[in-house]
Amino acid sequence: MKDQVAGGRWQMAGKFSVLGSQFSEKGSGLRCQVSGGCRSLVPFDFAQGSALRASALFVAVIILMATAFAQDKPVVLKGGKLLTVTHGVIENGALVIQGGKIAALGPAASVKVPAGAQVIDVSGMTVYPGLIDSESNLGLTEISAEAMTNDLVEMSDEIMPHMHTAEAFHAESALIPVARMNGITNAVIAPESSDTLPGQDSFIQLAGGSATEMLLIRDNAMPLNFTGDERRNKGGFEKRKFPSTRMGLASQLRQAFLDAQDYKAKWAEYGRKKSDAARDKKVEPAPPKRDLKSEALLPYLEGKKTIVLAAESPSDLETAVNLAKEFQLKFVLNHISHSQPVLDYVASLKVPVIVGPIYEAPKEDERYDTVYRLPAELHKRGVKIAFASYSAHNVRNLPDQAGYATAFGLPYDEALKAITINPAEIWGVADKLGSLDVGKNANVVVANGDPLDVKTDVQRVFIEGREIPMTSRQTALRDLYSK
Repeated sequence: MKDQVAGGRWQMAGKFSVLGSQFSEKGSGLRCQVSGGCRSLVPFDFAQGSALRASALFVAVIILMATAFAQDKPVVLKGGKLLTVTHGVIENGALVIQGGKIAALGPAASVKVPAGAQVIDVSGMTVYPGLIDSESNLGLTEISAEAMTNDLVEMSDEIMPHMHTAEAFHAESALIPVARMNGITNAVIAPESSDTLPGQDSFIQLAGGSATEMLLIRDNAMPLNFTGDERRNKGGFEKRKFPSTRMGLASQLRQAFLDAQDYKAKWAEYGRKKSDAARDKKVEPAPPKRDLKSEALLPYLEGKKTIVLAAESPSDLETAVNLAKEFQLKFVLNHISHSQPVLDYVASLKVPVIVGPIYEAPKEDERYDTVYRLPAELHKRGVKIAFASYSAHNVRNLPDQAGYATAFGLPYDEALKAITINPAEIWGVADKLGSLDVGKNANVVVANGDPLDVKTDVQRVFIEGREIPMTSRQTALRDLYSK
């Protein structure tokens, strides 16, 4: 990387402008502050070289977006087809965005245009709510083969509920604009599934100047993985360690929850003794030692937060569900791609199911379309579904998954709901996201076709009413080398 990074500096040559701001090879600029990976940007003097001019362009866009994320003036999208999700389709509609919210929508002839509004003609376009990915690794990894860019999971222990993806999320990831350019505006950020309890998820918005600005809900849910892949039995017998069997996984999980219950009881007892001491004017007792693992589990044991229960096979699914019921955990299901023999049982649980990626190959004893038909089979049984990419690099393909599922029996309207209002309801943000309704956040997408059609190109994306530049590292490189 001699031509790219030297002493922590990005080297580039020439002048360029981004959104009207001028940047030069001389004088002040930005450099990557390297400390265990590029995590911050600080001033520097541009040096000679040209290898990363496109990257500089992309970084500059991010820096400019770090300004106050607020809508400047009303925007009206007029003449397009509005897919409201919750109350049908409005042909030749108009949608008013004001103060970061959807202020009005309806037939174009009946919607009043605010004074001074920017009116954008979207005739022939389709307008729909920003899409929501129900599980991704965005911001936790950049280059899969490069360890220093990966913060996917902490492998030192299997029980790590006190890990927070919010504390590892990298807002400057070049993968975020790529996802955004295909209409994804929100996502659940989850750790990799190598541990049974790998840490807590975060719900983010794909725009903002920092991780703090992009974070909408910290610790919104926690994965509980019971697929068998979490066993520590890789690399031969001599490298096996506990838990190396499913029995060990279940036992370890049960003990973690029991320890958390005991921890809660100890603190409750301490509280009583402290009150008694204050009443009797005695010496205050010493508090119990804090245990971050047990503390992290308490909101889930109390039913305040949702467990995302992952299991693939019928036997693993039943074991995991029984464990969740034993501790009265509130849960949604995940990764049940190969549990078709027990879908009636799944429906009887009356919980939502996260599905995807739909392109997974069937097992040897399954039909070729087993995985493809899963969304439709769940819908037939009355199960609410949401799609997820389970990726960082393929988040952009989220609408394609929903479209693909329609070819195998999932009704179109339900496929669209599975990437909009359904995940919004599952993650507790349906009052703000998931549909085109007055009062909701103006996370709005304008495309030249149907959102579930792979041929469709997204033309504009608004997040909280502010139009997002349709640029990414790839488009910067394309523009640079197509001259």
